[in-house]
Amino acid sequence: MQHTSEPKRETFSGRRAFIIAAIGSAVGLGNIWRFPYTTYENGGGAFIIPYLVALLTAGIPLLFLDYAIGHRHRGGAPLSYRRFNRHFETFGWWQVLVNVIIGIYYAVVLGWAAVYTYFSVNGAWGDKPIDFFIGEFLKMGDISQGVSFEFVGMVTGPLIAVWLVALGVLALGVQKGIAKSSGILMPILIVMFLVLVVSSLFLPGAAKGLDALFTPNWDKLTDPSVWIAAYGQIFFSLSICFGIMITYASYLKKNSDLTGSGLVVGFANSSFEVLAGIGVFAALGFMAVSAGQEVSEVAKGGIGLAFFAFPTIINQAPFGEVLGVLFFGSLTFAALTSFISVIEVIISAVQDKLQIGRVKVTFIVGLPMMLVSVVLFGTTTGLPMLDVMDKFVNYFGIVAVAFVSLIAIVANEKLGLLGDHLNETSSFKVGFLWRLCIVVTTGILAFMLFSEGAKVFSEGYEGYPRWFVNTFGWGMAIGLVVVSFLLSRLKWKNEDTAVTGE
Repeated sequence: MQHTSEPKRETFSGRRAFIIAAIGSAVGLGNIWRFPYTTYENGGGAFIIPYLVALLTAGIPLLFLDYAIGHRHRGGAPLSYRRFNRHFETFGWWQVLVNVIIGIYYAVVLGWAAVYTYFSVNGAWGDKPIDFFIGEFLKMGDISQGVSFEFVGMVTGPLIAVWLVALGVLALGVQKGIAKSSGILMPILIVMFLVLVVSSLFLPGAAKGLDALFTPNWDKLTDPSVWIAAYGQIFFSLSICFGIMITYASYLKKNSDLTGSGLVVGFANSSFEVLAGIGVFAALGFMAVSAGQEVSEVAKGGIGLAFFAFPTIINQAPFGEVLGVLFFGSLTFAALTSFISVIEVIISAVQDKLQIGRVKVTFIVGLPMMLVSVVLFGTTTGLPMLDVMDKFVNYFGIVAVAFVSLIAIVANEKLGLLGDHLNETSSFKVGFLWRLCIVVTTGILAFMLFSEGAKVFSEGYEGYPRWFVNTFGWGMAIGLVVVSFLLSRLKWKNEDTAVTGE
């Protein structure tokens, strides 16, 4: 059956535009500030083995699965799942709502990175980068005293600017907006990052940092948590199972090589992660030598790496200002392409359901999200709120929806159908091994979900007050499921577009 909405659906101009946009989505903050530290913590050079196993058995197979769902059913996540099976629409909306949460906090980190690119030039953080970031920049309040929503000018202004830039790109559409911006930003990001890595390698002490990163600790390979960390890294880094790749694949032309594109995206993303590891640990080696410490004492991940450790490195390094602009500029560009892909999932879903124009839907989605983003994260409670929401939406949002939707797809014997669709036009064929990887990955996701759930449930999270974690963590995660079910009950503007089948 031909869907009535299909002729109107925008497309990428070709495979190259899709691949660059998909790499732009996958390469984000996680590659630069999560992978190096995760590798270091989990056996250094030895971690590359579980990482590659996870890439080949979970990352690329799940990427193929998302491509098949989106390309076969020609819709955003809710429409594609509904065309799959009427009862699956809830999974699509669950993925959309995960993107709503990620979008409202990802924007604030993107704003921080943009401001710190400017701060790199004048060293605004002074001699105490940690005190500056928490005290002067974020003006962070004491969460144990309750939530306070006092606006912080240095955060709020850039946050609004970031939203307006992203919404401007998205309003232009798939090819003129998303593909064109990725085509400009990704080459700039790659050049900047290569210059940063090469510069870092020439810093005194760089070799010490690389030794710390790559010296293998083979004993770690017998530790199940190391393997779970590898699967987690691949899972969160590749933009899989939360609607992004389904949405992007739905914009591909009919006869696109899906698996060939997936292999390019998967390996390009991992190559960037390894490159990031080299650049970051070369710089941390310099920091350790300068401070007369061991690398283990200065190595950090996430916000600590970007906003505590790197300003310290910039203060001490020759041509530190240049390093700073390269590092924070890279963070900004990587985060921007990922942020655009996150918001596109929501825009595509609402456009499918309500059948309204691109510019109108961009601002119907974007402006309320910008408002919530500014109220929650442009204030003194921004950092604790971000920390809790990020943790819970990753584990009890992305991992949970991936696990449940994979169970439904496998139980309904739909994998064969998707495999056939992949093989119709693709250069790299899939078969039994691909289906087996999906089934095994479903089991790994179950273990990740329940082990992390039990830990957070019994121990709390990062010492935050229980009421805070219950409200903005568990409350938010459960709320996503309830609201996604309610959204799936709403009528489609044009019921013909939501027909199940080919």
